[in-house]
Amino acid sequence: MTATVIEPVDGAGTRERILDLSQRYGVYVALAVLIAVATALNTDFMSVSNWRVQMFQAAPTVLVALGMALVIGTEGVDLSVGATIALAASIIPLYIGYGPAPAIVLALLLGAASGLVGGSMVAFAGVQPIVATLSLMIGVRGLAELLNGSSAKPVADSTIADLGEHTLAGIPLMAWIALAATAVVAYTVRRTTFGRQLVAIGDNKRASLLAGLPVRRVLVTVYVLSGVLAALAGVLIVGHGAEADPANQGLNMELSAITAVVVGGTPLSGGRVRVVGTVAGAMFMQLISAVLIQHNVPTSTTQIVEAVLICLAVYVSRERGTR
Repeated sequence: MTATVIEPVDGAGTRERILDLSQRYGVYVALAVLIAVATALNTDFMSVSNWRVQMFQAAPTVLVALGMALVIGTEGVDLSVGATIALAASIIPLYIGYGPAPAIVLALLLGAASGLVGGSMVAFAGVQPIVATLSLMIGVRGLAELLNGSSAKPVADSTIADLGEHTLAGIPLMAWIALAATAVVAYTVRRTTFGRQLVAIGDNKRASLLAGLPVRRVLVTVYVLSGVLAALAGVLIVGHGAEADPANQGLNMELSAITAVVVGGTPLSGGRVRVVGTVAGAMFMQLISAVLIQHNVPTSTTQIVEAVLICLAVYVSRERGTR
């Protein structure tokens, strides 16, 4: 009996290739087109001063998005990152009297603790990531306001200010920190056993358990890393604004991070982490917001654009996943 070979339909194959290219390189093409259009509308868009401002604005989002990409790579999500930023910010004015280093270290430790709680709920209690981190988002934001009040408090410290305001070789120090974090995360994902385990768990958690992979340990670790990166972003935000405002800092940052990750090509279904794409996605969303603001477009329009981009990115990811 002769086996029947089913040849793929040419149209379906072409569509698959287009979807694959869109997910891999779409964000870079969109970024290039956006820059070209923005430059045509405003010749000052390519000025050094404008790009310095954009890097200042994008650096915290890049840090948070990198942690979010790791979590999404395991088929999870971390909605608590914005609240973690607020918690880290709330600690700085309380402990800055002991010196900037202890205040920064304590802020990062609180970020790690927040991630540890969320990761433990997911890994050991079996709580859905969206439920675990949503409850954590509410609780951590409340804790931040409890510690520091709901009003902004000034932070007058030269070291903290240097992190948020200074430049090195004409590039904001915040951007250098985000670049270093990008390099570390990229190396971790691509070159380490932990990175391979992370991707395998996101691709098939049950198979990873049967294969003997340390699924729970990896899950907890990615949420801890997400918390630390969010806390670092909180420290930089405090340095840039010279104040801690737990009631407002970090608001909607989780949505910006998820947008950057998804637009950058990392599927919400897990099993893949596109680090460079995530950074490009964060810059793309920042530049869209900047262009619209420069042309007096309401903020509500920016939110609509972000929603449309998320839908398109999720559609491309879902279509590829069903093939």
